[in-house]
Amino acid sequence: MKTLEDFKTMSSDQISAYKLAESSAVQIPYLGLAAALFVIAAIFAVIKLPKIEAFDIKASGDNGVNYHDMHKSVWGYKHLILGAIGIFVYVGGEVSIGSFLVNYIGQPFIAGLKETDAGKLVSFYWGGAMIGRFIGSAVQRKINPGIVLAFNAFVAAVLVIISMLTFGQIAMWAILAVGLFNSIMFPTIFTLAIDGLGKHTGQASGILCTAIVGGAILPVVQGFFADNIGIHHAFFIPVLCYIYIAYYGIKGHKPSYIAAKV
Repeated sequence: MKTLEDFKTMSSDQISAYKLAESSAVQIPYLGLAAALFVIAAIFAVIKLPKIEAFDIKASGDNGVNYHDMHKSVWGYKHLILGAIGIFVYVGGEVSIGSFLVNYIGQPFIAGLKETDAGKLVSFYWGGAMIGRFIGSAVQRKINPGIVLAFNAFVAAVLVIISMLTFGQIAMWAILAVGLFNSIMFPTIFTLAIDGLGKHTGQASGILCTAIVGGAILPVVQGFFADNIGIHHAFFIPVLCYIYIAYYGIKGHKPSYIAAKV
């Protein structure tokens, strides 16, 4: 691991060679991960998954038709489409923060830690997500999941904004605390998005799983802004993600026949 003093004594060619060697070092793990994903995809391609049979949905529209029969295509259900966007921005926002944490904490105006020390603190971010999952599971037994989702998203957005507007320990711990409030978002969005879809549940689940591609796209977008406006303020990307998730928890998750009556 090169220090800042080492870089000062190196020529531009040496620095370029060092960066090339560092980037090459991580290629093998990622290539291995890609190969594993292809193998898993191939397995699922040849395995016949059980078909989900249609079942009656208690909630019906004004015309008395079961909700899962109101549209021929799963794409006709607005709360599912908005939920897929919610999964996209949630995974994108969570991964964007997690991907930038080491560099962010290492900034002189945040904590100025070495990569190894900053990496240890990242465990608080992901560990918070694990702890929050248990807490959220208990809370949602007593409080409407949509409200819990909106609350967590709002707090997460506020914490990211605090981190963007402050420095030092406050900025560092604010961004790490976001993990705690990320905890219940994925399962809650997923459950709300497939609510009442009956025979469309299988296809809807596939759409929602595909939406996790946000974790590959939004970090790149945030990286673009980090290069142009600085890493400190590039976190506005997760803020926008959490604002959308809060909207989904308040209103967007409601099936069309319910939303129309509200």
